[in-house]
Amino acid sequence: METFPSVGSPGLWAGFIAFVIAMLALDLGVFHRKAHVVKFKEALGWSAVWVSLALVFGAGVWWKFGPEPGLQFITGYLIEKSLSVDNIFVFVVIFSALRIPALYQHRVLFWGILSALALRAIMIFAGVAMLARFHWLIYVFGGFLIITGVKLFLQRNKEDNPEEGALMRLARRTIPSTPNFDGHHFFTVENGRKLATPLLMALLLVEASDILFALDSIPAIFAVTTDPFIVFTSNIFAILGLRSMFFMLAGAVEKFSYLKVGLSAVLVFVGAKMAIIDFVKVPPEVSLSVIAGLLGASIVASLIKARHTPTGDADAPKV
Repeated sequence: METFPSVGSPGLWAGFIAFVIAMLALDLGVFHRKAHVVKFKEALGWSAVWVSLALVFGAGVWWKFGPEPGLQFITGYLIEKSLSVDNIFVFVVIFSALRIPALYQHRVLFWGILSALALRAIMIFAGVAMLARFHWLIYVFGGFLIITGVKLFLQRNKEDNPEEGALMRLARRTIPSTPNFDGHHFFTVENGRKLATPLLMALLLVEASDILFALDSIPAIFAVTTDPFIVFTSNIFAILGLRSMFFMLAGAVEKFSYLKVGLSAVLVFVGAKMAIIDFVKVPPEVSLSVIAGLLGASIVASLIKARHTPTGDADAPKV
């Protein structure tokens, strides 16, 4: 069976995993030991920390292994980071629908993302193994991304209601639950029965949405590189910064009205790149420029539209 070359030695793998565990312990055990509402300034600071760490790591990859792996990491990180913004829209809807207090949202996201890290690792290594054994799957992934991009564009104005979803209906039928909160606990006891609180229901929906998100994002990065270490590290850095980005952007997601258009274009681009990978080699710097250009244009267009749309105008046209 073919194996993909990787820049990651056993020592680098062990060091990176140790770094992730240490940062998670520092996050929950020190900075967020007590439940509190994460304000914009704090979220902005943490977002800057995570982005800076990712850029420093990318610079280290560039310095040690050369410009191509360095560009692959930065491009992969940009893809994962931009697609994770779409997940923020979903998180906002989940917390709003289940009326999760801002005080406990960080706890839900922390445990949701912690489990997402494990699931993401499994999916990445499974994807690498499948591509190594069945090369033709690269075309399947490419076609899937193109279809997903078109679907995202066509459904860009669709509003989801998590409470009416199949997962929530199944969870409520199989898991005894209560609509009442018990502080930051996922379970409580009422009349001698152990019941799930709305926090557990929110956690289940957050985890389910991340699995669906991974089905798009992981194939997308395979269009950039098949190096398991680059794929894994760029994914993990994007996921680690997702919580702080949520609290930074949650109140402003409606302003990014053209973002889904940009994300759909990115998915179509990387899908097409994957579909023609054996015939046309797109240089890493070209991929990075195109992806950054598409996302930048959608963000600028969104901000211009938001500036010219009166606040609270319910009749403002949607994209």
